[in-house]
Amino acid sequence: MSDPSVRSASRRRLQGSPVGGRSSRHQPVRRQEWAGLSTNEILARQKPGAAPPLRVLEILLTLFNAQHTALEKTVSHKTRHERAMFLRRFFRDLKTKGGFKTLPDPRNLGHRHIQAMVDVWRREHLAPATIQTYLSFLRGLAMWLGKHGFVRGPAYYGLEIEEYRRREVALRDKSWSAQGIDIEDMLTRIATYDRHVGAQLRVILALGLRRKEAVMFRPFASAMSFDETGLPDPERQADRYVRIKAGSKGGRERFVPLDYPERHAAMALAETVAVHLDGHLGDPAKTLEQNLRRFSYVLAKFGLKFRELGATGHGLRHEMLNNAYEGASGYLSPVRGGGPVPPDIDHAARLQVAKLAGHGRAKASGAYLGAVLGKRRRPSARAGDRSGGSSPDADENAPPDVPPA
Repeated sequence: MSDPSVRSASRRRLQGSPVGGRSSRHQPVRRQEWAGLSTNEILARQKPGAAPPLRVLEILLTLFNAQHTALEKTVSHKTRHERAMFLRRFFRDLKTKGGFKTLPDPRNLGHRHIQAMVDVWRREHLAPATIQTYLSFLRGLAMWLGKHGFVRGPAYYGLEIEEYRRREVALRDKSWSAQGIDIEDMLTRIATYDRHVGAQLRVILALGLRRKEAVMFRPFASAMSFDETGLPDPERQADRYVRIKAGSKGGRERFVPLDYPERHAAMALAETVAVHLDGHLGDPAKTLEQNLRRFSYVLAKFGLKFRELGATGHGLRHEMLNNAYEGASGYLSPVRGGGPVPPDIDHAARLQVAKLAGHGRAKASGAYLGAVLGKRRRPSARAGDRSGGSSPDADENAPPDVPPA
């Protein structure tokens, strides 16, 4: 059997590879007029200074936008759309916002162009996560042109750490209960208004799904016995499980045990809404995009926005995962004022939460539970005593972990 570490490393894109860096399994799309031409030959037909820069950009997008920046695999349609939209806007903004009279050919993009746009982003007070994403998209463009390492880190362009460092651990409890929302009453009212969105919220609360996963959730097709999951016997928590994959982050598969009455009830409700064996929780008369918009519309109608009630639909995922931590450890999560927790208990509970959330590492749970608290002496709080413990902001300066999904 091959070494997993070798197998994983082989998926990394070689930095010295030619333009595009594609393996034979990930060759870029070819138009009919490009048949038999290499990527360099296709681009050579567009003379710098003569070919319109945006035309060159469209060619690059056609050739390479489906590929991952670092790994030998393709990316989701959502990423392709967002990356293409950003790059088109980036070049237009160089002229309208960056002060350049003429647009540069993408092959001649320089540090001064990136610096000008970083200055624009600073003036517009963009979020750190947004700036990181934009620089990542530009690294992808540079990689397509064989310029690995061309786009530098945020500090190179004069950004201070607070302007680009993501908040990767929760500093406050984002669950509905923490905002004083009567969850049962709210879910009942929403279900009366829209049964599809009501069922989607129920499975988010019970199973910890993301919005898109909930809309696409197929209760009949997803339920299975423990033996069908392929999980090892020591991990068995219930006789029945739910398999989550469609719409999940990175397509990562995970299994949620049907081990609580609330989960069984959510599944029973979902089955009444989906109706058919292959039915999902979205309105069958609507497209996926329309169902996602409907979800957001209904929540906004009931005030479920940060600016109104301080919570969104994603807060139910935080609700479930924090409750899961408390059930596994016997302590309140740090973001709810608990801790410190014995390291072995804390790690095991965080690993369980990370698996429920669809992440591969225990530290990813920090985005929902808060930072791992140190061993300094301070009052701890058991899950049954929510009055004790420290403020969720007590560890504000703790090292970041992984951003929330």
